[in-house]
Amino acid sequence: KLGGYGLIRISPMLNPHPPTLLLPIMVMALWGILMTSSICLRQTDLKALIAYSSVSHMGLVAAAIMSQTPWGMTGAMTLMIAHGLTSSALFALANTNYERTHTRTLLLVRGLQLIFPLLSTWWLLTNLTNMALPPSINLVGELLIITALFNWSPPSIILTGIGTLITASYSLYMFLMTQRGVVSTQFQSLYPTHTREHLILTLHLFPLGLLIMKPALVSGLFM
Repeated sequence: KLGGYGLIRISPMLNPHPPTLLLPIMVMALWGILMTSSICLRQTDLKALIAYSSVSHMGLVAAAIMSQTPWGMTGAMTLMIAHGLTSSALFALANTNYERTHTRTLLLVRGLQLIFPLLSTWWLLTNLTNMALPPSINLVGELLIITALFNWSPPSIILTGIGTLITASYSLYMFLMTQRGVVSTQFQSLYPTHTREHLILTLHLFPLGLLIMKPALVSGLFM
């Protein structure tokens, strides 16, 4: 997100710019979305999956900033704020799991919904936000970015569409692998979650809920 802010700050220096200057960057950003999203589908480490998810979303942000349009800038800012909260919440959830199971391997942390039903609710809400389910602020940012990139080059809708589809796939994969299935026999006694952990997750998702009511707080900066 700090890198995205840096791109926004230096973007006025690139305007006006020759198309050949930004074209390679935008193509690599769009291709990077597909590559990192595909890597997420093959991950066995929970934290690595979340980290690659952030890289995939930042590919969208970088391409939007390079488009040098008001819609692209607005979508980039919106998605950076929304995904910043979402990604941080996912890392907090992964750490909560790790403190109890002492492993990040997805094959070993299955079936935690039976043990931590409230924590499973947080996992569901955060994953739905990560895949930009309506009416989340993530959807607003992604729609603005996809529209800006489509206006720049109509064929880009193919790459962004496939990237969005893969994002939904690995978000569901992450939820199902950690929450559904049979609990591993090595986890005989897991201590319950603490109030502070639920407070941390509330402070992540509550602002996202408020921004649904008034997206202009983050999206009206460049329009």
